[in-house]
Amino acid sequence: MPPAEHFASPPEWQWWILAYFFFGGLSGGSYALGTLLRFGGDARDESAARLAFITSFIALIPCPIFLMVDLGQPLFFWHMLVDASPGGGLAFKPDSPMSLGSWALLAFGLFSFVSFLGAIAEVGWFRATNGIARILRGGVGLVWNAIGTVFGLFICAYTGVLLAVSNQAVWSDAGWALGGMFLASALAGSTALLLLLARSRRDVDADTGVRLETADRYFVILETILIVVFLITLAIAGTIGKVLGVWLVLWLVVIIGLAAPIAMLSSGAARRWPPVAAPILALLGVLALRALVIFSAQI
Repeated sequence: MPPAEHFASPPEWQWWILAYFFFGGLSGGSYALGTLLRFGGDARDESAARLAFITSFIALIPCPIFLMVDLGQPLFFWHMLVDASPGGGLAFKPDSPMSLGSWALLAFGLFSFVSFLGAIAEVGWFRATNGIARILRGGVGLVWNAIGTVFGLFICAYTGVLLAVSNQAVWSDAGWALGGMFLASALAGSTALLLLLARSRRDVDADTGVRLETADRYFVILETILIVVFLITLAIAGTIGKVLGVWLVLWLVVIIGLAAPIAMLSSGAARRWPPVAAPILALLGVLALRALVIFSAQI
């Protein structure tokens, strides 16, 4: 992505942007998990796949609200999509990370919403969308899910890429590692969220839960590697001190969130901790990682 837009001064982002980054990542990651369960799984995984698509859209709902609140005026978000000047049309700027992100969010919202309608019809929550559920079965549904996953993964990584193309210390120093780190973190967090929800439902197959736990371990390992790369790039740039110091408490939460899904899989830990402990700690780690990256660069 070309470095077309840079912040001339710290953007002074508040908690609204943190919430957008967090829920957007969970939405995109959950959609990707639902697609993976349908592509690589079997009939036993279908319940978890539907749960993933439902979770994806619910997590996406507040994202435009968070963006509009941060912008201060709701029309500002609309202006990212439509050129309000006389004779203007669609405001699509392929060389602008903000424009690409806005359109990707809109496109992903369409895919997520339709998949949500199909999923709730299949679980019997809303029979009026049975037609959509029938259309999304078979090859058409797989193609739809595959395209939606491309947009979903873009949303997961885009927030990190948006920071990397700024001229702020920490963000610009991290380069490609920031987008990759946010993507891996979103997938790990989404898996943790799906495990948390699945454990409250009896219709999710136990073998599916085991496969999700295995996937979570791989996502956590990938996230850990990219966090190390992120810290190395900051050390080389001489800005690693900005993410340490007062942020050590958040780093502790991140480390616990990374360790929990792996450590609690041992039989001894599983007996000592409730089954929801690891997913909750993992989600807190995902939130803490985004908080320290967003706010450390603005001080």
